[in-house]
Amino acid sequence: MLLGAAAACRVKGRAGLPPGTLVDTGMARGHRVRDGQVPAVTAWRQARVVIVGGGVAGLGAAWELRRRGVQDVLVLELDDVVGGTARGGATSVTPYPWGAHYVVAPQSGDEELAVLLDSMGAIEGHAADGTPIVDEALRCREPEERVWHLGRWWEGLYLEAGASASDRSQWTAFRQEIDAWAGWRDPQGRRAFAIPRRTGSDFAELRVLDQLSFAEWLDQRRLTSPRLRWLCDYACRDDYALTAATTSAWAGLFYFAARQKAPGAAAQTVVTWPDGNHALVAALADGATIEKGTSVVDIADDGTLIAIGPSGPFGIRAERVIVATPTFVANRVIRSRRGMPYGDYGAWVVANVHLRSRPIERGRGAPPAWDNVFHDSPSLGYVCATHQRGRDRGPTVWTWYYPFTDEDPKHVREKLAGAGYAEWAETILVDLERAHPDVREHVDHIEVAFWGHGMIRPRVGSMWPPRATSPTGAIHVAHTDLSGLALFEEAFDHGLRAAREVAAVLA
Repeated sequence: MLLGAAAACRVKGRAGLPPGTLVDTGMARGHRVRDGQVPAVTAWRQARVVIVGGGVAGLGAAWELRRRGVQDVLVLELDDVVGGTARGGATSVTPYPWGAHYVVAPQSGDEELAVLLDSMGAIEGHAADGTPIVDEALRCREPEERVWHLGRWWEGLYLEAGASASDRSQWTAFRQEIDAWAGWRDPQGRRAFAIPRRTGSDFAELRVLDQLSFAEWLDQRRLTSPRLRWLCDYACRDDYALTAATTSAWAGLFYFAARQKAPGAAAQTVVTWPDGNHALVAALADGATIEKGTSVVDIADDGTLIAIGPSGPFGIRAERVIVATPTFVANRVIRSRRGMPYGDYGAWVVANVHLRSRPIERGRGAPPAWDNVFHDSPSLGYVCATHQRGRDRGPTVWTWYYPFTDEDPKHVREKLAGAGYAEWAETILVDLERAHPDVREHVDHIEVAFWGHGMIRPRVGSMWPPRATSPTGAIHVAHTDLSGLALFEEAFDHGLRAAREVAAVLA
């Protein structure tokens, strides 16, 4: 079996628990960076460009440099696998994700993502307005999502059934607000909320939204319907590991309006693979020179860096360095940035539940979907890896997500560092038993991964002004953190930008 990352330990099942694995996400090696110890180096190398970090931003930068003909590019990755939180795994049953599991189909202005998707054979044409048409096999298969509530499944995430006249009126009012923002353009023709963020507007009318929470924005419009508030809260938990009360109103509106290309239009379709965004990671990594298991601990502004690899410490003198790591890492390894603030990060638990057969559906209702959400759970429910391929029976893998939205991040990371397999396996199974009472009888094994710094979080006041991206000496920065939003499209866009900066200097 190919795991999404190296297994830290394998635990035998106890009574009521299947056997399972705790998956290493690079925490131990990351502590080399955190501890700030710079070893003495005697072995030195030369490179034209070094990219620190093999996540989406780093691999996107390497991809763009290859397209521009830049040679001698080396990617250094902390973990034994690339992709960061967009990595994936696979068994003989199916590939499956370890984190990010979809992208929004590109609109007409997102040309580079369309180029990447086209290189993967994922674009089958273009609409009259230039919008790429994604291959039907990659558009999320219906039914896309359902929610478990009151003892049965309901199709979609907004609970239409049983809604009062007030609920429906407020839902209509909310949709009208989103329509207005989807149609809004500034004098330069820029959208209010665009993917990637760089292409959107920076008008004061938008910046002021960052000064209040999404919940306060809803309050101001008297949008108090419990059904609507649950959906807005879910959206913030799902994309940001926050609640509506702690999410910037700008980010809350971005979630809904950026995915809608015009007033009255449906949200752009979701593009997904069985292993989620790992398919995109694999395409970006193809042809790149990557050294894995390598901790970069020191980077000087002149392009000199020190790292610790599988064979020990070494140094590299590079013409240009692209630091494509989270900001909290970049501000530890870049000498001139040490001690600088780096923002707030949310912690996650992600588990892959391997099923040898399908458990029963308590209460029936809506049929099995790709995304299966529990209304009254702190988890986000699970995504079914075989749904996209139309395999609704037999063995499968369910990827279960749990964001820590309210606790102090440092306390959560300490708790995760000491967590064991048994307590999380039991938590996962109890959650799944809400809708699948016999799930334990069908589980073959469970893999559990902890993401202590899973994603940058767009808290109130954190989105404006945007984070600086200017080079410092020979160092360029690229990461989704720089957008304040943990999205594939943002990481990819910053990787492309940094690569273009480097290519221009080297030319």
